[in-house]
Amino acid sequence: MISQDPKYVLETEEICRKLLDALDGRTLATAESCTGGGIGQAITMIPGSSKVYKGGIISYVNEIKRDLLHVPASMLETKGAVSADVAMAMAYGARNALGTDMAISVTGLAGPGVDEFGNQVGTVYIGIADWDGVKVYKRLFTGDRAQVREETILAALTLALERVRWLEANGFYPQEERG
Repeated sequence: MISQDPKYVLETEEICRKLLDALDGRTLATAESCTGGGIGQAITMIPGSSKVYKGGIISYVNEIKRDLLHVPASMLETKGAVSADVAMAMAYGARNALGTDMAISVTGLAGPGVDEFGNQVGTVYIGIADWDGVKVYKRLFTGDRAQVREETILAALTLALERVRWLEANGFYPQEERG
């Protein structure tokens, strides 16, 4: 569930509106692990989001990452679910599985405790797959489980918006091809 903190709700809604507007005729999907569908929930709070957002895959366990997003089992075994490689594969897998122009993926450790690969609580990888490739960003958030999830949702949406704006500004998102 999205936080009831008014500041968080307003900030998330504003970022979602800007992202949906910036995509303008392009489509979006999500692949979420540590946020458990929170990014999709935030996006679908915006009326008309179905014109852009096609859906998401909540891949909380490795079997779903492997079977639905086609993350290689060997990658999960050697790198762990909380890794840049897995975030990249999840974003690419979601974009392909849902047939969208862009996909956001998140995988991380909201707590409690470190994982078997040494990742600390708050370690998050965010993947953005688009028509120009896949980018992965690492973030380290502090706070309790809910705070890490909220910060991850905001960061993922913000990074996706920044990515769309960068693509457009650098000629990868020509004005005439929109909508």
